[in-house]
Amino acid sequence: MNVQPGLDVARLEKYLAGQLGQFTPPLEVRQFDGGQSNPTYQLITPSGTYVLRRKPPGTLLPSAHAVDREFRILSTLHPSGFPVPRPYLLCTDDSVIGSMFYVMEHVAGRICRDPLLPEQTPQQRRAIYHAVNNTIARLHNLDGRALGLGDFGKPGNYVARQVERWTKQYKASETERIAEMEQLIDWLPRHLPEHAGHAIVHGDYRLDNLILHPTEPTVLAVLDWELCTIGDPLADFTYHLMPWYMPAEGSKSGTTLAGADLADLGIPTAEEYTARYLDRTGHSALPDLDYYLAYNFFRLAAILQGVVGRGRDGTAATPEAARNAARVRPLAKRAWEFARQAGASL
Repeated sequence: MNVQPGLDVARLEKYLAGQLGQFTPPLEVRQFDGGQSNPTYQLITPSGTYVLRRKPPGTLLPSAHAVDREFRILSTLHPSGFPVPRPYLLCTDDSVIGSMFYVMEHVAGRICRDPLLPEQTPQQRRAIYHAVNNTIARLHNLDGRALGLGDFGKPGNYVARQVERWTKQYKASETERIAEMEQLIDWLPRHLPEHAGHAIVHGDYRLDNLILHPTEPTVLAVLDWELCTIGDPLADFTYHLMPWYMPAEGSKSGTTLAGADLADLGIPTAEEYTARYLDRTGHSALPDLDYYLAYNFFRLAAILQGVVGRGRDGTAATPEAARNAARVRPLAKRAWEFARQAGASL
């Protein structure tokens, strides 16, 4: 953690003392590592520990860094019993720390960043993946309209809108020309999959955005809801499926499930994992898998290019933003491989 958070701690302490009834000064602030999009901080006080997520200061891409949407989805899901941190307050007054932020519960537990789960036994790995699969299925089975999220996103044309959005953001952040990205930008919107229904989609559901129980294979909290909306659940699930197909040079952790001896490790294959998700959500099949994987690798490449662009523009959440530049091209190449498998040609 970074103990020099780059915000006015005294001003934040005064604000929180007036807004949180249980808050007791003094306040210590530490910035979490990671959090490439929205800087995230641990707030330590004598009365307890909290977490703060803020929008980065400076000029930002349109519709990005929507911490107010994060706060809304947490406020909706927490009372339903879905595992998310309890939200406490949203501050839209930029004068407090320089940008909009919200404060939520600090959930103690494990965050596993390596999909191979090297510290676990085969039995523990299988149980963890079982819990992770069950949690995304549980999310997609929720009735967003019944929860008051009928206006949270447009229900139709999710993939088309996502392709358009990330194309625009990629172009706004572009630092070099990547041929595969140009080919995908042309091909993806012309070969959209059939509509797969509507669900609350997380948008970035992956192992290191989950807090697991310290000792048990239980998901205590799902984090980082910035990209959440109403959309295509199969697009959301196949994003989560990417570690099984990830090139090592495109992986955030540097490791991948692709090519690993999954049976020996106790980790389900992509086919087993998908079958369990389909059974839990009532989908009969996962058609257009190659298209969905092409789309998701393209989308991730565009997201990371946005981080690279913020580094270029001086608004990146962490100094590691530039390191993501090396991941963009391998992800674009992998996306185009799946597009070719789905029928694309030069």
